[in-house]
Amino acid sequence: MPVYAVIKRIMDFVLATILVVVFSPLMLLTALLIKIDSRGPVFFRQERVGKNGKIFRIFKFRSMVSDNDMRDLSSRDKYTHVGKVIRRLSIDELPQLFNVIKGEMSLVGPRPWVVEYWNNMNKEERVRASVLPGITGLAQVKGRNKISIFSKIEYDIIYVRNFSFKQDVKIVILTVLTVLSGKGLDAGKEGVMDDIRNLRQS
Repeated sequence: MPVYAVIKRIMDFVLATILVVVFSPLMLLTALLIKIDSRGPVFFRQERVGKNGKIFRIFKFRSMVSDNDMRDLSSRDKYTHVGKVIRRLSIDELPQLFNVIKGEMSLVGPRPWVVEYWNNMNKEERVRASVLPGITGLAQVKGRNKISIFSKIEYDIIYVRNFSFKQDVKIVILTVLTVLSGKGLDAGKEGVMDDIRNLRQS
């Protein structure tokens, strides 16, 4: 595992750099469309939990109105016109390639969740954070937000215990198919708060 972790880090850096170059025209176009479509910043930044519980800031293209508060359940999430499209195609996730280059994330691994998730996990569940979080992972190709928080954690732990190049390649291929299908998109703030509540009660 330690040897593969080093190889994986090198591959992540090289591949993420190449992908930034390849997708730079799409990323620039997306940034322009976001600015034209609605007021607010191009990027959405949020604190997430990384490897071994370390906190870092994740980057995504903003897909919601700028005053949307994840913790305010009095109103539903309000997506912008461009936001609906980039979330459907997972284009909003592309800025995380910079998190990968910085060494905060990997291309493949358990998704980095908000701090409240980590605070309500037990020791066994925190095993999922023993590797770098990923842009995509096993839980994402097994149903994304159509499966329960506990199923997601179970898949993440399975990923950690079977840490390998073969598994990563398989997940990348399945990710492409999942994105094209459009199934199991993000559950939104209500889904996140439900997950946090369920973890706290477990």
